[in-house]
Amino acid sequence: MEKLNFEDFGKREYILIGSIAILAALVIGGVTQSPENRGSSTSSGDWQEVELTDINSGETYTVGELEKPVLVETFAVWCPTCTKQQREIKRLHDQSNVTSVSLNVDSNEDEQQVKRHTQENGFDWRYSISPPELTRMLVSEYGTSIANPPSAPAVLVCENGSRRLPNGVKPVSKLQEEIRKGC
Repeated sequence: MEKLNFEDFGKREYILIGSIAILAALVIGGVTQSPENRGSSTSSGDWQEVELTDINSGETYTVGELEKPVLVETFAVWCPTCTKQQREIKRLHDQSNVTSVSLNVDSNEDEQQVKRHTQENGFDWRYSISPPELTRMLVSEYGTSIANPPSAPAVLVCENGSRRLPNGVKPVSKLQEEIRKGC
């Protein structure tokens, strides 16, 4: 069987492959729920209070305890759109003092892959593997596209709430504008 060469793929192919992979992971992991199960303990709760571990420092934290505003983006290491977004986040960090969290939502990736990704690209903010429960909570609150890395999904968390940012790679100027608008 011939191995896929992802370098030959265009944006549509990445989005299709990413969507299929994430949807499969969501279904296999039980993230999608029937209407009668919505609101159960697996989809309710405050996602900002889920304990996470920074894969680079080993430090544990919750999004809720971090200094606001917090830019939370979901990603996968195989996703070039995600890497583009993370390069913009890196530029944002060079220009302003904002807290960032990158959550890996691909259940097929592990800490070593994420750590290698951060080191190879010089990304030095908090990176964590999203536990299935957290991914379920995010999907419940923001919809399934929050777990579709090629959409470059992101959430801005402020003192008075949180809001989903528009899909697509957001240049540093757009990120700064969104942070100025707040929640």
